[in-house]
Amino acid sequence: MHAFFTPGIRNMLLSTLLFAGMNACVKQLHHLPALEVVFFRSLFSAVASYGLLRRAGVAPFGHNYRLLISRGCTGALSLMCYFVSLQHLPLATAVTVQYLAPVFTAVLGIWLVSESVRPWQWLFFGLSLGGVLLVQQGSPPAEVTAGAAGAGLFYLGIGVVSALVSGFSYNAIRQLRGREHPLVIVFYFPLISLPLAAVACLFSWQTPHGADWAWLLACGLFTQAAQVAMTRAYQLERLSRVAPLSYLGLFYALGMGYWLFGEVYGLLAYVGMVLVLLSVGLNAWYTARVDARDAAPAQPAEEAVA
Repeated sequence: MHAFFTPGIRNMLLSTLLFAGMNACVKQLHHLPALEVVFFRSLFSAVASYGLLRRAGVAPFGHNYRLLISRGCTGALSLMCYFVSLQHLPLATAVTVQYLAPVFTAVLGIWLVSESVRPWQWLFFGLSLGGVLLVQQGSPPAEVTAGAAGAGLFYLGIGVVSALVSGFSYNAIRQLRGREHPLVIVFYFPLISLPLAAVACLFSWQTPHGADWAWLLACGLFTQAAQVAMTRAYQLERLSRVAPLSYLGLFYALGMGYWLFGEVYGLLAYVGMVLVLLSVGLNAWYTARVDARDAAPAQPAEEAVA
């Protein structure tokens, strides 16, 4: 058992739990405009990221401005849409929809980074999309004003847009690999989202009161701590071993949704969640297996004959 719970795995489990805490904080602040929550979250992240850059002695603005700004803009838009979906959809529903991000990343990668999608992957992607539709059918009603017809589908669409735009953001990060320091890439996220959210707040500002400030601070702390733990996990352990643990976030969301917000799902929703997790997991396993096979050295001719 001790051999399984390596430092890398422990950090990834901690990261997943902390991200679930962030989701719960955003849900708890549903009475505040989502962009206002983004503003405070980005403010905290900007200060923390800049401090890490100064500590590491890295110039904060990098050199590949077009890609960095693209990553910042798409990341900011994705975060805004995700927070809106978190506030208006049941917690586990919003988290499940966000798991479409790897699907969109792979499909967009065909054009953006010239990476092919193999035939079996299209089947996995189809299962993911079907799973999300089942989740929507079996989810509790969306939290919207009375009489808003089709609101659940509308906010589900917002969540899908968040996952889609995340695909653009992840492809930009992939293009920046080896060209910019990781801390610079992280810094451009709040660098772009902070002014965008600040401008949006001018039109819909609601001053937080009482416990709101504690929830906003907790959201920032959870986010920053989760990112640190996730970074450590990827540094200490193989990607293929720790990455699947992020899907435990769905079970955290189910538990928190039930205990904190009284969210109860129908059978179709649970079937849809299993489909999404299964398809994403199969895609990760399949691509890792094929990549390992393609990377294996060719067998010498004399050994093949023998």
